[in-house]
Amino acid sequence: MAKRTIDDLTDAEVRGRRALVRVDFNVPMDDRGAVTDDTRMRAALPTLDALFARGARTVVLLSHLGRPKGGPDPRYSLAAVARHLATLTTRPVRFVTSTVGPDAVQATTSAAPGTILLLENTRFLTGEEKNDDALARQMAELGDFYVNDAFGSAHRAHASTEGVAHHLHPAVAGLLMDTELRFLGDALAKPQRPFVAILGGAKISGKIDVIDALLRKVDALLVGGAMACTFFRAMGLETGTSLVEADRVDMAKALLSRAKDTLLLPNDAVVAPSLDAAATPHAVARDAIPAGEAMFDVGPRTCEAFAQRIAGACTVVWNGPMGVFETPPFDRGTRAIAEAMARATAAGATTIVGGGDSAAAVDGMHLASRMTHVSTGGGASLEFLEGKVLPGVAALDDRSN
Repeated sequence: MAKRTIDDLTDAEVRGRRALVRVDFNVPMDDRGAVTDDTRMRAALPTLDALFARGARTVVLLSHLGRPKGGPDPRYSLAAVARHLATLTTRPVRFVTSTVGPDAVQATTSAAPGTILLLENTRFLTGEEKNDDALARQMAELGDFYVNDAFGSAHRAHASTEGVAHHLHPAVAGLLMDTELRFLGDALAKPQRPFVAILGGAKISGKIDVIDALLRKVDALLVGGAMACTFFRAMGLETGTSLVEADRVDMAKALLSRAKDTLLLPNDAVVAPSLDAAATPHAVARDAIPAGEAMFDVGPRTCEAFAQRIAGACTVVWNGPMGVFETPPFDRGTRAIAEAMARATAAGATTIVGGGDSAAAVDGMHLASRMTHVSTGGGASLEFLEGKVLPGVAALDDRSN
């Protein structure tokens, strides 16, 4: 069932009212407390602008930041995020030091029309991650209707992402959430073929269900990153000192048997004794990885083969880097995938980057604008690709037609 969005709200449901919006402002910050990547913040701005354009009196923002333990921690305060938000919009931004309770409610009701209020970190509240119902009811007092625009947190059933939607209506999707669901949903439900998926990253364990789900949908599944080494071990190949999940080898064997020709593994690897700058990387065939070295990237032959598959695709979904992309020259495989996807986009293909490290990579390579869609949610996009129900989406109001 499709979910209502802010575009489905009537004027009476918006005009003069407080919009409580769950955003994903869990952004990276440096040691001085400055935001170093505001991609997620900028992605939320169209929803905020649209709400004010529809006549919302104030927009009240809820978000988490980091993983504070045991209560408030100044290192994870959203105060610095509020200051950065003020540089991204011409509207007044006010930071509220509380998240729920009388002071927070007072702030939402007394704020001047046109104000954006960012409340303190939801994870400072012990009931947030437990989806405490009493806390969710307190959050519902902060607005007159609820908007979830935090796709990156939609896979978590927390008080601010799922619980509050049961107590504050209308409860609808924001523009960013709707865009994420449409692109990922269409890619899975009605992809233009050939449909190619690319998975990378360190471990197979976190992506077994995704691999299993995608194998039933795609025309080709390209696997890179260190997770490929677990498949190599399942094939009886030497993997040297590469990261291998020994307890997943049998599962990898089963996947290879079931996948047949649909699952494509690297045919060469860039290896080195270590990640140290002094180490000398070199490319070897996948069956020639030295016993004392590790795979840190896919090799040039793999880059070429994967790029050819991408070039022939009409729909491409990518989640996970091909190597240790933060450490050149082990970024070449990831760059090759990003550049191949950019060329495919220009040729008319739908290209979707599934958040997380992949999104960080294409952004760092200045290729994000050359993708059809770059997701803001790594974990959420993975669970969506698995076919799981996202609690933060399921709790929203259904569209009647």
